[in-house]
Amino acid sequence: MPLPRPAQATAALAAAALLRPLAAALPVPPLLALGRALGRGLYRTARGRRHVARVNLALCLPELDGAGREALLRRHFEALGEGLVEQALAWWAPPGRLAARAQLLGLEHLDRALAAGRGALLVSPHFTTVEIAGRLLAQSRRLHFNYRPHKSPAVEALQRAARLRHAASLVRHDDLRAVVRLLRRGEAVWYAPDQNYRGKQSAFVPFFGVPASTITATSRLARLTGAAVLPTVGYRLPGGRWRVVVEPPLAGFPGPDPAADAARLNAVFERQIRAAPEQYLWVHRRFKTRPPGEEDVYARPA
Repeated sequence: MPLPRPAQATAALAAAALLRPLAAALPVPPLLALGRALGRGLYRTARGRRHVARVNLALCLPELDGAGREALLRRHFEALGEGLVEQALAWWAPPGRLAARAQLLGLEHLDRALAAGRGALLVSPHFTTVEIAGRLLAQSRRLHFNYRPHKSPAVEALQRAARLRHAASLVRHDDLRAVVRLLRRGEAVWYAPDQNYRGKQSAFVPFFGVPASTITATSRLARLTGAAVLPTVGYRLPGGRWRVVVEPPLAGFPGPDPAADAARLNAVFERQIRAAPEQYLWVHRRFKTRPPGEEDVYARPA
């Protein structure tokens, strides 16, 4: 049974307090091993999230048989645990400790866009590596982050303070005007448009072949600012290492149809996810919003 929200916030603060000294002292490989153990415990206890991830994998990767999806599900929960301890590293580890373990590929694409006086919109899917990948880029290049504030004021204050040690600024997910201002100034902004979104700026477009309610604001941001749109992703490597890849800017983006642009981005994210499927955030209810007449895919049998 999931914890109520106040208890979740307390647990998050307690975990942060415990992991902070470990992030400073413990070598990275055993720290990630601890994360995998935490993830295995989460697999056993977080029944709701386990159900969501199982449904997502069945929808998105039907080519896997039941045993293959279950094995991937277990690896995914280990990756969730690794992401938890990576968050502690991202927030508190000294820069040199992380830089030696990171490969940053494609920075020339970012540098070229900024040197031309264009803003750069780094579009990224929600991987379990999102915190560490953002930190690695932010300690190498000036970078602003578009993010969703935590519902707990205490946790929100903690994460803002920790992230602002490295980020140039944090911009709320619903403050697109601030993103436009930054891009028009020629800044780089990390932006993750891969999660379920419903509203005026959304469309049902394929994600792994399944209609998914997807934000279309990426096209508008690019059109209003002339910013380069660069797909970006962070991968966890064996041995406590990471690779962050900034891909070349999308040619001809935005196009005339925002829905087609959103589908194009989803296809990019699919390719990146297939390279390390266990590291994607499958516990998110990506298909929560359904087209008219379709049933809730996450509903449990009566």
